[in-house]
Amino acid sequence: MKHNWLVGAWLGCALVTGFAGTALAQSASDPTDAGKAVFKRGNCMGCHKWHGNGGGGYGGDALSLRKTELTKEQIIETVTCGRPGTGMPFFVRGSYDTTKCYEMTRQDVADRMPPEANVFLRPNEIEAVADYVLAHVKGKGEPNYDECIAFFGDGSRVCNIYKEAGHAAAPSDPSEKAKP
Repeated sequence: MKHNWLVGAWLGCALVTGFAGTALAQSASDPTDAGKAVFKRGNCMGCHKWHGNGGGGYGGDALSLRKTELTKEQIIETVTCGRPGTGMPFFVRGSYDTTKCYEMTRQDVADRMPPEANVFLRPNEIEAVADYVLAHVKGKGEPNYDECIAFFGDGSRVCNIYKEAGHAAAPSDPSEKAKP
């Protein structure tokens, strides 16, 4: 009886250790995967595109995150508060109401109030998306096939345009020009 308990305990520890090791290996492969998931769920790519080059979108003419000079703290503030007078939405419930943004309240911003995002994000999610932008987007030059596959996954037809273009002459939004 005692022997069965020891074997069971050993197997339980082995399973927990195995699962923990797998989780650590997955998170160690790219610690910014959580930020990429937030980038997708928050629909940042609706305006900034998957690659961050920006351009026209339903929110307006989004700035290039590849060329941005913003620091991590400024990216966090921008996602939290949006940008007054632009289409950049705020992603934190209570921005300008219970929380001042850019040292302003809703009354201070008046008719320049940024739109409310379709989803609200938590502070750790906003920090994760800022980390993702800093690690994979800011300062990266023109998007290429390998980056596209890293974003969408193997087998995505959206990335074919980069493969066919030889990584050089890539369009600003491959999803609009991808071949069937």
